[in-house]
Amino acid sequence: MMDIRPICNDADYAWSLKEIEAYFDSIPASGSPKAARFNALAAVIKDYEDRNVKMPDADPVDVLHFAIESMGRTQTQLAEIVGSRSRASEILNRKRRLTLDMIRDISIAWHLPIETLVGAYELQKGRAA
Repeated sequence: MMDIRPICNDADYAWSLKEIEAYFDSIPASGSPKAARFNALAAVIKDYEDRNVKMPDADPVDVLHFAIESMGRTQTQLAEIVGSRSRASEILNRKRRLTLDMIRDISIAWHLPIETLVGAYELQKGRAA
């Protein structure tokens, strides 16, 4: 049995988020019962969020700092995604903009909503994009 239920309130939503979180470090093999459960959880969570959760406008650099400080990600991991340590440092210090390819890659690798990485943000004065 899949043990999936509709999300009707905040308690159901919290339960669903807790359940799906277990899959983030180890995505189940395609076609497996665990993959079916993961996909079902993702679908009910997405439906609930689309109807009830407004994503605040986020500063992409702040989102990256949050991921590093609170989600167990590292600047080294970011460097692997964006191509180099210096590029990761420039992004985090607002000296370089994220490219569309970087945004997609970060979103996939770190399981961040792409919407949180595409907002406008200021670079440090006197620096090129």
